[in-house]
Amino acid sequence: MAQPLHRAGKRHLLVVDDEQSMLDFLSLLLSDEGYEVDTANSVQSARVCLAATNPDLVLCDIMMPDGNGLDLLKEIKESAATTSVVMMTAYSSTKAAIEAMKLGAYDYVSKPFDVEELKVVVQKAVEQVDLVDENVYLRRELEQKYTFANIIGKSPRMQTIFSLVERVAQTTSTVLINGESGTGKELIARAVHFAGPRSGQRFLSINCGALPENLLESELFGHERGSFTGAVKEKQGLFQAASGGTLFLDEIGETTPAMQVKLLRALQEKRIRKVGGSTEEQVDTRIVAATNRDLEERIREGLFREDLYYRINVIPIDLPPLRQRREDIPLLVDHFLTKYSAQLGVAPRKISMEAVKMFEGYDWPGNVRELENIVERALALSTNDPITTKDLPVHLLSRRRDRSLSIELPEEGLDLESHLEEIRARLMEQALERCAGVQTQAAELVGMSFRSFRYYAKKAGLTGSGDDED
Repeated sequence: MAQPLHRAGKRHLLVVDDEQSMLDFLSLLLSDEGYEVDTANSVQSARVCLAATNPDLVLCDIMMPDGNGLDLLKEIKESAATTSVVMMTAYSSTKAAIEAMKLGAYDYVSKPFDVEELKVVVQKAVEQVDLVDENVYLRRELEQKYTFANIIGKSPRMQTIFSLVERVAQTTSTVLINGESGTGKELIARAVHFAGPRSGQRFLSINCGALPENLLESELFGHERGSFTGAVKEKQGLFQAASGGTLFLDEIGETTPAMQVKLLRALQEKRIRKVGGSTEEQVDTRIVAATNRDLEERIREGLFREDLYYRINVIPIDLPPLRQRREDIPLLVDHFLTKYSAQLGVAPRKISMEAVKMFEGYDWPGNVRELENIVERALALSTNDPITTKDLPVHLLSRRRDRSLSIELPEEGLDLESHLEEIRARLMEQALERCAGVQTQAAELVGMSFRSFRYYAKKAGLTGSGDDED
């Protein structure tokens, strides 16, 4: 895990002045304030101290016998941009002060200075260093958390997705993530953002299915003051707020046809107009959309615009449900055990093989999200180590899939067509798993035409990433 950039303990200051009495005074004053203080009486000696100690704050006189403090300021900002600099001058030169601020100085003080004022300026400058360090630390933590390498999965399907995310992240193309609820669509969207060149900019998200049309429009595009009842002040929309970064449109399939028209125009023109506004604004916002709906089916039903579909479906990423990548379940369980043990403040625990087998035999309608919730619940409520099947919800056992298929005819008889459909669905599912979800390869494996395979796969609720042959 990345550590904060700043050092623990005292903040380190360097005071640069050609008067020894001033150096002694400031060293004593600032040391009493709890800072670790070094001093330098020339530009050259200051350079040596800077290279050796990398101080958090430099308090530097402008006029020096062997150079100019402004030149030293330039060097500091070029080599150590996070180091804060406060300039001192006995000449009360407004021109020099303005130049120092342009070059990146945090502030300046004029000699003779008020001691209390100096303390406040130094304190504020150090607080800025703390803030910069914390922002850098949090950004690195965020990037590590959402990098595609930290998404769990060893199955061929997930390895293919990891490779695709890594390549897609370097582009600005619009991405459409397809997958059932709970498969981790937003996690993939964040990985696309944080693995690419826009990682230093904002990632914003919105669930398009959670808001009525008028409120969704205001959230996406913003509104002018007085544009509707309750619009008491101007509001910036997410398209504008995420300009330069990424906007994640979750459940885009739930948007109304009227909203789809507005989204299409924003994507095509890269311009947006606020609700109640009369002018347009240029935006540079990358769009990553996601849906758990079959958008092609919604197009046939007249519920989704075909032109918007082709605009967002530039690079599709199809996330498999957990039941189609069962080999990832033990890895996910270990990951969630580690995660929630730390969050709950309990000792790390293991899980029994019987419990893992139960997980592997369950069909997970809620996908990875359901698995995560169950692991967290087991850790919170159980004291057993390892966690056993007794610590798991009873519905896991009652809804566990019977992976063996009887070929004996029951005394009461059976519905042969339904029985054969179940056999076909299970064999097709195994073929998809073995072929990493590629339907054309899976069809060959079970001796079916691609058209037949696609038809029965859709009928059985199986998904894959095969070629779309028509």
